Amino acid sequence: MTVSFFLTVLTLRMDVLLMEDNRKTVIIQEILYWKQNKMLPEHYCDYLLTLYTEGNRIEEEELPKQKEKQKHYISSAIFLLFIPITVGFLYFTELSFILQMAISLIFLIISAAGIYYYQVKGLGNDIPVTVAAFIVLLFSVKAVLEYFPEQIIFLYIILAINCIIWFWVGRKFKLIYFSISSYIGFLMIVLLVFMSFR
Repeated sequence: MTVSFFLTVLTLRMDVLLMEDNRKTVIIQEILYWKQNKMLPEHYCDYLLTLYTEGNRIEEEELPKQKEKQKHYISSAIFLLFIPITVGFLYFTELSFILQMAISLIFLIISAAGIYYYQVKGLGNDIPVTVAAFIVLLFSVKAVLEYFPEQIIFLYIILAINCIIWFWVGRKFKLIYFSISSYIGFLMIVLLVFMSFR
């Protein structure tokens, strides 16, 4: 067994020099699986892990964390895509108003589920919270412009309500940029109201 093991190691050593990172990660996961299930003696697995990680020892728990990080980045990117998609549906399509609101509501529900999921997993939930805030803002402004197109006071009221929601979200989730946005939003609303009655 020892001679065949060393021949295997030698051929694997040649492969290490030529392989891509993705393939290397799969092999490292396999070696970790062998080690956990005692398919090979532990010192053989340690040697193979040292060989494939090129001396940079990877702990057994690091690979799942790397995968979790990649999933987090991908899901964050998907959440961020909801903003331009919502803008497109609300302002650049000929869909009926009810259908536009339904699509926005679906995105809002998915964002709320994302907030819950990120909170349960202990991930930073600032991306889904931000996306949900943008969708609520776009949704509410579109609704006001649809139902009260000539009465600007309702737009100011709905913007003020959004600023209050941002302030509350900033306090609840400890997101300072939401609190700052609420202050800036209130300041802008006051300036707009002052300029409109001038």
